[in-house]
Amino acid sequence: MASDWEKLAAKYEGSESELIAEVDCTIETNDGICAENGVQGFPTLKYGDASALEDYQGGRDYDSLESFAAQNLKPTCSAFKIELCEGDEKAKLEGYFNLSVDDLKAKVKEVEAIVKASEETFEKGLEELQNTYMDMMEKHEEKMAAEKEKQHYGTIKSVIAYKKSQGEVSSRAVDEEVDDDDAIDDDMDDDDMDDDAMDDDMDDDMDDDRMGDEF
Repeated sequence: MASDWEKLAAKYEGSESELIAEVDCTIETNDGICAENGVQGFPTLKYGDASALEDYQGGRDYDSLESFAAQNLKPTCSAFKIELCEGDEKAKLEGYFNLSVDDLKAKVKEVEAIVKASEETFEKGLEELQNTYMDMMEKHEEKMAAEKEKQHYGTIKSVIAYKKSQGEVSSRAVDEEVDDDDAIDDDMDDDDMDDDAMDDDMDDDMDDDRMGDEF
């Protein structure tokens, strides 16, 4: 998606309120900003206020990125744009302005602790699911192997392979050939019966002719 990202950045180049940028998190000097924004994989896309970026979950082709940027990359209510705030959002922001930096950091830590606990719960659950899956797979494979051994599956397959190598036909094919031969014999018998019937008819006709001559 590098080319699409560069194309999007070029479109917004020189804008006073929107910025399309990238940070190389493989460089040690960027460890701070990458860790602060929770970057764990590459590429990670985020959007919003630079001081409180949110994860982008949309498509990564140019059309998807451009459409999202057009709808979301615009000045919004924040500590730097309080004039855009109103109602409850503005009141909440002003309340935070009244707190000290230490109090604000304490609130941030509370949220981070909740997030961390949630992530640990998720990872623990995922590990348990993986263990359950591996256990089920192991039992399944053992059951299949035992059943094949019980039914002499390997031996039967080897006999089939041998028979094929010798050009032998299947028993079904042999049965079908026998059935065909029987059908041919039946047809021949029917033909013989028809011939006998014709002979009988001819004899009857000849007898009738004789009787007619006699009359």
